[in-house]
Amino acid sequence: MAQNPSDPLVSKSTARPVAKVLVATTAMLAFISYWRAAAIVLNDLGSSAFYAGAIAEHFIGKTAPWFVLAIMLFALAVQALYFESCGMFVRGGVYRVVKEGMGATLAKFSVSALMFDYILTGPISGVSAGLYLTGLLNELMQYGHLNFVLPMNASAAVFAIIVTVYFWWENIKGISESSEKALRIMYVTTVMVVMLVAWCCYTLLVRGAHLPPSPRLANLVYSDDALGWLRHSSLPHTVALIGILIGLGHSVLAMSGEETLAQVYREIEHPKLPNLKKAGLIIFLYSLIFTAGVAFFSVMIIPDSVRNSFADNPISGLAMYVVGPLSLKLIFRSFVVVVGVLMLAGAVNTAIVGSNGVLNRVSEDGILPDWFRHPHRRFGTSNRILNLVVGLQILTIILSRGNIFVLGEAYAFGVMWSFSMKGLAVLVLRYKRPGAREYRVPLNFHVGGVEIPVGIALITVVLFALCAINLLTKQVATISGIAFTIVFFAVFDLTERMTRKRNETHVELDQFNLAQSADLTLSNVDIKPGNILVPVSTYYALYHLEAALRRARRKEAEIVVLHVRLLRRAASGEYDLAPDQLFSTIEQLLFTKVLALAEKEGKPVRLAVVAANDLWDGILRTAANLQSAAIVTGSSSKVGAGDQAREIGLAWEHLADPRPQVSLEIFTPTGQEQVFYLGPHAPRLTPKEVDLLHKIWLDLSDRLPGQEVHHHDIVHFALDEVEREMAAGQGGDVINRLKEHLLDIQSRRPTLPDINATQPLPRMEKKVGK
Repeated sequence: MAQNPSDPLVSKSTARPVAKVLVATTAMLAFISYWRAAAIVLNDLGSSAFYAGAIAEHFIGKTAPWFVLAIMLFALAVQALYFESCGMFVRGGVYRVVKEGMGATLAKFSVSALMFDYILTGPISGVSAGLYLTGLLNELMQYGHLNFVLPMNASAAVFAIIVTVYFWWENIKGISESSEKALRIMYVTTVMVVMLVAWCCYTLLVRGAHLPPSPRLANLVYSDDALGWLRHSSLPHTVALIGILIGLGHSVLAMSGEETLAQVYREIEHPKLPNLKKAGLIIFLYSLIFTAGVAFFSVMIIPDSVRNSFADNPISGLAMYVVGPLSLKLIFRSFVVVVGVLMLAGAVNTAIVGSNGVLNRVSEDGILPDWFRHPHRRFGTSNRILNLVVGLQILTIILSRGNIFVLGEAYAFGVMWSFSMKGLAVLVLRYKRPGAREYRVPLNFHVGGVEIPVGIALITVVLFALCAINLLTKQVATISGIAFTIVFFAVFDLTERMTRKRNETHVELDQFNLAQSADLTLSNVDIKPGNILVPVSTYYALYHLEAALRRARRKEAEIVVLHVRLLRRAASGEYDLAPDQLFSTIEQLLFTKVLALAEKEGKPVRLAVVAANDLWDGILRTAANLQSAAIVTGSSSKVGAGDQAREIGLAWEHLADPRPQVSLEIFTPTGQEQVFYLGPHAPRLTPKEVDLLHKIWLDLSDRLPGQEVHHHDIVHFALDEVEREMAAGQGGDVINRLKEHLLDIQSRRPTLPDINATQPLPRMEKKVGK
């Protein structure tokens, strides 16, 4: 990070006094319920139900549902690993746990493998969504007697690329994930799942049920590409354990997404770990019913003669072969496709957000150069990382040619090695960091005072066994996964050395001392009530700070410059942000520019950095803690000032009482200013309104001799009269008169957007000026 001011490399003639930056790492997080946390994970984990069972059947035959069921049960054991790691580290993701347990080298290896998982998650989800959509369109054209058939894989690949590019642009603009959005998707998905399960159960009741062949060695039917380098060996056909491991290895895709548990843990409300376990139970039951259920129903309901034609969209096949009229089944199939596209497209976005978050955290830890995190000039996002990730995903789609089975075969490498390294790291930490834990993986025994964690050891052994069998049987995954991991690891290792070398001689930035605090208050910021809060995000756009500094110099107001470090959901599972990670070179450069402006205007500023997972929630909570009189911000590049103020007003409404009364001042780069008010406030009356009030006061004072009448009495009386008329059922008449008044003065108002015009926000008003 920053150099010591006494470093001989820093010129005495150019060195400035070290500024103090207050960092609050635990303040202003908007916590979510375990239901929302479960919805976020299921948007990733649950999406595998749309393809995992079919991919497993392609490789090992009709016994696949039993192996998918076994994997879903094993996922509960993997959850236990995450429960224990999250109990030790608030951000118990793979990188943090492996680094703490086994060092930085294996942590970089784990992240390299995890990135292979993320790079493949987007393509496999996008291609699967495209296959569902293409299959439906072809079916509808067939029933419509149209002699045109869309090529399945090519059409799916094109659709996947379109979806990937769309979410790339959304992330470039900074459209973040939302737990509310995830919850709504799960509402719709749950309706589909309930209908599907009930309809399939009814179909089996009417037609009779036959379970898939039991998972015995004799019942395993390997495809040509299922055995890899063991295709010429007799082991898969003669050793039951080898056969079982091969079946499980081709089914592990079903539990992809468990890493998201660590990613959402930071945001779960108190009590955190008990709520994480509740979310884990919901995730387990839901995925068990959905993912394993689809695998069983597909084999039991879709005839063998046609099931191959639905191998890439099995739920669509189920919708077409349950009992019922064709028209009703087509409607339900359309519903399945819509739900599938929503959920799978969401998984594409999760993959992009997750990859971006992981590489941002790696960059913050000094492994990648800060060049990768330099903000987009317009939107302030880490566009260089996003370009890299999305470029690799699109290349993956093109190379796979939309073949879901090629993607499925390659996928398991990253997820299995990341799980295995995490299991080994948790096992090592039992001895490296012995002592009490909020949660421990079950099956622990003590021999002579030494703990024997049998539970963790068994889980880790199974995970490494699956990794080993996958290395031998999944040629595509092994070759591509090892190559990808080696390349990424080499890049990480090389850039880490280069970054450290540059940091040793980097003297262009101002120096900052970091003072960590649990929250921002008037005392620890050393500020008085009535200050001005100026949020800043990128050094490319500080025009609003310059305007605030110029005005504050005249008013002698104190200014707090605030930078909010957004904790992205997909990245929050990696590790805790220490002060030097929360305040990296990017923030150092930003505050260097801030100090340059402050010196130019001759006005001191206080500097603060806070962590939050919602921008305006973090800003407004800071304003409340500091009792700020005004928030000064720049105009949004995405929406107009009115819409921007409306968004801020909605965030203000979600704050807990007492909510701060504060003005919001939005500046444009050209110097235009709009002022909005949050909270109850005295209205700013125009000269004409003041004259009218004074005229009425004079008239009533003459008519009430001997009575003490004040201007505020007139206003109070008028408001009481309006309230009385509304309460007496004369609201319609009041509204009509108000409409006539607004229409009468409309031509005299400035032609700028009015935030109250379409959706009024309580206690919010605006004034326009320059």
